[in-house]
Amino acid sequence: MRIEHIAMYVNDLESARDFFVTYFNGYSNAGYHNPTTDFRSYFISFDDGTRLELMHKPALEDQEKPLNRTGYIHIAFSAGSRKGVDALTRRLQADGYEVASGPQTTGDGYYESCVIGLEGNQIEITV
Repeated sequence: MRIEHIAMYVNDLESARDFFVTYFNGYSNAGYHNPTTDFRSYFISFDDGTRLELMHKPALEDQEKPLNRTGYIHIAFSAGSRKGVDALTRRLQADGYEVASGPQTTGDGYYESCVIGLEGNQIEITV
C-alpha cells in the first residue's frame, strides 16, 4: 500500500496552492468548485505520485495549532540531500516562515528541519 493523498482544509485556497507549487515543486490541477455548498479544492501532485488535496469551504472553525498535540502533526518532504534541506529551509526563512527546528540530525538519525508554513501548519524537510 501507499498513501494516495492527504487532505487539509485551508482558509486561503489560492495561497495554499501557490505555497506547495512554489516551495515543493507540486503541480496543481485546475480546481473543483461545488456551487451548491461553495466547497472548493485543488489537488497538488508530486513527482512520486503522492497528492495533497487542499480544500476550502466558508465558515470553518480555525482552531489554534500547537506543535505538541495529538493527531496529524506535519507533512514531510524529501529535499534529496542535506544541501537541499539547508537551501529550502533558508529560502522559506528568508520568505518569512518561522523555522521551528533545525536543520539538524535528530537522535534517530534523520537530517531535517521543521518550518511553520502555511496557516500555522508544520512542514518537515528531510533528506
